[in-house]
Amino acid sequence: MRALILAGGFGKRLYPLTSEVPKPLLSVAGKPILVRQIEWLRGQGFRDFVLAVGYLRHKVFEALGDGRRLGVRIFYSVEEEPLGTAGAIKNAAPFLDDDVFVATNGDVVTDISVKPLLDALSDADAAIALVPLRSPYGVVEVDGDGYVSAFREKPVLEGYLINAGVYAMRREVLGLLPEKGNIEETTFPQLAKKRRLKAVVYRDAFWRSIDTVKDLEEVERILGGDGKP
Repeated sequence: MRALILAGGFGKRLYPLTSEVPKPLLSVAGKPILVRQIEWLRGQGFRDFVLAVGYLRHKVFEALGDGRRLGVRIFYSVEEEPLGTAGAIKNAAPFLDDDVFVATNGDVVTDISVKPLLDALSDADAAIALVPLRSPYGVVEVDGDGYVSAFREKPVLEGYLINAGVYAMRREVLGLLPEKGNIEETTFPQLAKKRRLKAVVYRDAFWRSIDTVKDLEEVERILGGDGKP
């Protein structure tokens, strides 16, 4: 079974850090995001990886090569223009010849287990990892008399779940993907309507998406200490 990492984006919100380095190669606590992702999935038994690359792809080629240094095999699916998440997965179809594959966004740092996602395919065509929404702001709690009772820094909002950017899919889904577009706006809603998309909720896993410099700094602090993964 192969793992597909979507690593072709521009990373505009991380500019100027991404002016010469593609976002998935940005270092987090001394290690590139892509290397962290490969090690995370390698620890779960994956040895074959497909990297969907576009922007500054030569930098990825130079950094990772054929994957031998990391104890894996790496194949490259090249995007000549931005295709969106759905288009990038479809473009990588020639490298995804197993019945099932795992895909992840190239800006995710996590330790979630993909086995529950694979298990969910027993009665679905695709499965999506969900994590509780973490507030980007601190919140203030007020008691019944109008007095401030507590300050909570960026709490987890348990009642809300967000897409973690990690998926398991049957190969048949590739035929439903558009040439361009995002899977969250195209194919996933179609599968959901047919009740062929399962959700797996991860409440205790470590998960962060590196979208901004602030995200990068926060994950640096966590992983630079006693944090995980």
